[in-house]
Amino acid sequence: MHYPEPISKLIDSFMKLPGIGPKTASRLAFFVLTMQEDTVLNFAKALVDAKRNLSYCSVCGNITDVDPCHICQDVQRDRSTICVVQDPKDVIAMEKMKDYHGLYHVLHGAISPMDGIGPEDINVPSLLKRLQSEEVEELILATNPTIEGEATAMYISRLIKPSGIRTTRIAHGLPVGGDLEYADEVTLSKALEGRREL
Repeated sequence: MHYPEPISKLIDSFMKLPGIGPKTASRLAFFVLTMQEDTVLNFAKALVDAKRNLSYCSVCGNITDVDPCHICQDVQRDRSTICVVQDPKDVIAMEKMKDYHGLYHVLHGAISPMDGIGPEDINVPSLLKRLQSEEVEELILATNPTIEGEATAMYISRLIKPSGIRTTRIAHGLPVGGDLEYADEVTLSKALEGRREL
């Protein structure tokens, strides 16, 4: 079907977002047409402001509107612990938990030789510099439980081992409320591997 050019461009723009196919993009574009003009302008302004006013923290690599970020500036945080995550979204997930009070380091990806991504392509060099200049006692590796995430965690742990900094890995396994019968073999294997005494 042939749409007028403005709606066609809007549909194409929505389709650039992850997980948005042609049907959803069309639905969103036509919904935008029903919105009040000031609501659309505020929506467009929010997009532009997010793009222009956000950057990455020069210390930890988290997304921020101030540099260094609020977490790195917070003197109440435990500076002896750094949790290494893959993406800024992971920091948000950890912070929602409200149980972790240390600092973070965002890698912005994971090592993936198949995709041509090596340690120098993610935020590993800045992590090493940071560990040399800060008094860190524990590095928590909280990369995703994927092949790439595991490879990244192993690579970093091997690099850090000679420094004497305690390196730990977050546990993987069955989610709370999950059923054994629905778990895949890898998840069950990790759960068994990470078992602890009661």
